[in-house]
Amino acid sequence: MNKKPYYITTPIYYSSGSFHLGHCYTTVICDAIARFKRMDGYDVFYLTGTDEHGQKVQQRAEKAGVTPKQFVDRLYEQITALWKKLDISYDKFIRTTDEYHEKTVQKIYEKLLANGDIYKSEYEGMYCTPCEAFWTESQLKDGKCPDCGRPVTKQKEENYFFRLSKYQNRLIKFYQENPEFISPRSRMNEMINNFIKPGLKDLCISRTTFDWGVKLPFDSKHVAYVWVDALSNYITALGYLQDDHAKFDKYWPADLHMVGKEIVRFHTVIWPALLMALDLPLPKKVYGHGWLLFGDDKMSKSKGNVVDPFFLADRYGVDAIRYFLLREIPFGSDGAYTNEALLVRTNADLVNDLGNLVSRTTAMITQYFEGRIPAPNAYTQLDKELITLCEATLDKVRKDMDGLSAPDALTDIFKIVQRANKYIDETTPWTLNKQGNTERLATVMYVLAECIRFAATLLKPFITETSNVIFEKLGVNSPEDFSEITKFGVLKAGTKVNKGANLFNRIDVEKELKALDELAEKQNSDKNAEQTLPSDLIDINDFAKVKLCTAKVLSCEKVAKSDKLLAFKLQVGDEVRQVVSGIAQYYQPEYMVGKTVVLVKNLKPAKIRGVESNGMILCAADGKTVVFVTPEKDIGSGKEVR
Repeated sequence: MNKKPYYITTPIYYSSGSFHLGHCYTTVICDAIARFKRMDGYDVFYLTGTDEHGQKVQQRAEKAGVTPKQFVDRLYEQITALWKKLDISYDKFIRTTDEYHEKTVQKIYEKLLANGDIYKSEYEGMYCTPCEAFWTESQLKDGKCPDCGRPVTKQKEENYFFRLSKYQNRLIKFYQENPEFISPRSRMNEMINNFIKPGLKDLCISRTTFDWGVKLPFDSKHVAYVWVDALSNYITALGYLQDDHAKFDKYWPADLHMVGKEIVRFHTVIWPALLMALDLPLPKKVYGHGWLLFGDDKMSKSKGNVVDPFFLADRYGVDAIRYFLLREIPFGSDGAYTNEALLVRTNADLVNDLGNLVSRTTAMITQYFEGRIPAPNAYTQLDKELITLCEATLDKVRKDMDGLSAPDALTDIFKIVQRANKYIDETTPWTLNKQGNTERLATVMYVLAECIRFAATLLKPFITETSNVIFEKLGVNSPEDFSEITKFGVLKAGTKVNKGANLFNRIDVEKELKALDELAEKQNSDKNAEQTLPSDLIDINDFAKVKLCTAKVLSCEKVAKSDKLLAFKLQVGDEVRQVVSGIAQYYQPEYMVGKTVVLVKNLKPAKIRGVESNGMILCAADGKTVVFVTPEKDIGSGKEVR
């Protein structure tokens, strides 16, 4: 059976060095959609990744005292660890520093040049480095970037330009013929009124004031504009213009680009125009969701309102965080995060409704039927109402998810859970047991177990770990698709249940909020205490910036016209480096050859007496004697010292 392909993407992420709950919002939503589509019979390809080029990355790296590549490698490690923590089921993770991506971006530029869609000129205008965005004076808000509110700088440089204005009429025609292309509708109106109608200007698509980017193949002084580089990932990840383009042939055009509302312009104006220039079909839909707010402002590290997803997931469980993001936030609009809202939602839905239903049902089956699901007897009208609800819910949830509304989908799923809890109160199994009405009691228990199976199956794309635990409690395998919830009555009588521990434990909200406040106060106190420490003390983060490794001395000679300096050629793993060290008074050059030294690997390069030095050899000194630091045993070159 050939499954229908479904291609879904998140924007690729850039971070200043740490991630907050706002970063998780888009990715968790897309993960739920991808998982639902897989279970609903689609061949899904879910793409995410990291945006690793651009001026702001280079500036951040310089500030951190590392190379841009070292900086983005840390970014990659952080974000993949976060996605693993949150159980994100992406099919591919792309980095814009991946060699295949960079080569394909160069081919895209060559194709645009050959088609006459780019030309060289000079740009003078306003530029926002954090957003990597160009603005006209009229687009600024109070003289600042209209997206992030930060200051902009006036820049003038030689650039290549993309003939964006050429595609204005084609874009308008496409919008008219595809009214669902941009959602929600308000985003479509915003693009037309704020960007299209005032008139599109040609877009600067190269930079020369920095060099951390994809170099243009026909002009190496220029690097690709980061947004062209980043947007291209949606097709380079599939093999566009590469030898193996089977995935591109299969999955493009994308079914859904899910983005935050602040980057809708790039995805619905610039990206479609580039695709038109490349003669490629456009994505079927771009959805611009709202922001996750903390208080009244966008969740942003630069504004100091960060909520650490690692901390929250460890403290309350991954599924509690996933559920909150998917259920609490009105999709398409801005949503607010508070600790209290998270705790109240967890108690109300996950503890009281779902956890209580599973716990009561498995406990009663254990008590009344020796832990085995009983066979049902004749269904009453009350039973049939619940059965009808279960069998009808998949279609409702499918409609919700087609509309990209996870909150509505979860509301519909929890109608089964809530109705089943009410059913317990209506049928009073404890009374049936006391009366000895075993036949009716068996039917009630079977109906409840089946309701749980339906709910757990439908919840699997949303709260992944909890759903699997529920299936373990029911004594059945976790399903791969929705095929077994089209009809009621799949559970086999005699299946052994396992009550086990509670799915979720009730949180004392008042007590927990107080504990969180105390933690926050302690963190602030610790920060203040750090500021009073002697200035020569460093913390672990400062130390982590220093990269030490072993290096083997290949050659050593004195630096001309210097009595103190030796020039070393060092083997550092697969790399050979030149380092200048002021130890000529203590060691003869020939003695150093073959020795293993400890190198400060990420020291900024410098010229000493006209000789380039790329690192520093560690030595110890007592005022009279200097000795180089060496490992106790031979460990090879390029090994990390920590």
